[in-house]
Amino acid sequence: MNRIDHVQRTGVRRLLDRGPAPGAAPPRRRDWLLGGALVTVAVLEGVLRTDVVWPAATVAVTVVALAALPWRRVHPLGLVALATLGGSALELSQLAAGHVPTTLYTAVALILAPYALFRWGSGRAIALGSVLLLGGFGVSALVPTGGTSDLLGGAAFLVLVAVLGELVRYRVAARSRDLDRARLHERARIARDLHDTLAHTLSAIAVRAQAGQVVATADPPAALDALRSVEQEARAALGEMRTIVGALRAEDDEPLRRPAPGLADLAALARPDGRHGPAVHVQVADDVGPVSATLATAVYRLAQEAVTNTRRHAATATQVQISLDRVEGSLLLRVHDDGPPVAAPPAAGHGLTGMAERAALLGGRCTAGPDPAGGWTVAATLPAGATS
Repeated sequence: MNRIDHVQRTGVRRLLDRGPAPGAAPPRRRDWLLGGALVTVAVLEGVLRTDVVWPAATVAVTVVALAALPWRRVHPLGLVALATLGGSALELSQLAAGHVPTTLYTAVALILAPYALFRWGSGRAIALGSVLLLGGFGVSALVPTGGTSDLLGGAAFLVLVAVLGELVRYRVAARSRDLDRARLHERARIARDLHDTLAHTLSAIAVRAQAGQVVATADPPAALDALRSVEQEARAALGEMRTIVGALRAEDDEPLRRPAPGLADLAALARPDGRHGPAVHVQVADDVGPVSATLATAVYRLAQEAVTNTRRHAATATQVQISLDRVEGSLLLRVHDDGPPVAAPPAAGHGLTGMAERAALLGGRCTAGPDPAGGWTVAATLPAGATS
């Protein structure tokens, strides 16, 4: 077997082994409404039309296939088999009886079957479903109606639907991979921030343990043993933390080795003059009070990312207002810009995903969207009791 054959066989095997697309949802309310409406229309069409061959059988086959449409995402191959085998069996029976087969116009909704197959099906399901679709198309080609142009048009339409399903599947998968990378990136940055704060705390524990050994020389030996254990545990934890975070950092990650930012660094985000972008104003309430280093870093990162998103996606914004307040044991961060409102966050960036991830890890929440008063607002609520 030459190299080309090996590559081809490997590619085919990879396609066959592909699992079903994730996220396939069971039937929803709108699916039931759609299925019920199509079934009703198919029954009415079968009753009102006078040119349908074997109307009872034709309506029955069509209704069964249409009734299965709500399960198209979770059982795409079953839907394709039901639609093609039932329809082909009916057409062959009508041809054998000397009739020209007719179909209901409502059956055009079954084009959702091949779309669902390529959008949601596994590799093996797609292979088997493609054979069924080709067989059904071959049976339809035996019907002496239309002509070559209709036959080619139907084939092109079927291929277009299949390609559309595959393209949507690829786009959703790519988007999911981008979101996963954004989450991993944000978690790595959180780990670095935690290291910077925890390293300081553990170092202080070790220093205090050493001092305790000096002042406790007059105490029982048990006190000295306890202090030595504290020192050893603190140093072991510090070394382990450095090892873990060292694996997360790249060799050229030196800028991230600087001390983690805090509330005091919020002022550095201010740009009152509005040079190189919108003017940024920062307002921190007097009663915010001291908070843990981890929480302070999270507040800064959220505000920083919100301002970055404004500069990146709201080119016409002229003002950004950052406010931080403390209400009933929680810190409330609000970043508002006066840019034009949009219906949804930009699809190209994943900053909002990382912001929501960071807030959730601290037991809070972060939302972003158009403000009723105009512009765009990012609001985060973080429990003030979050500690490092």
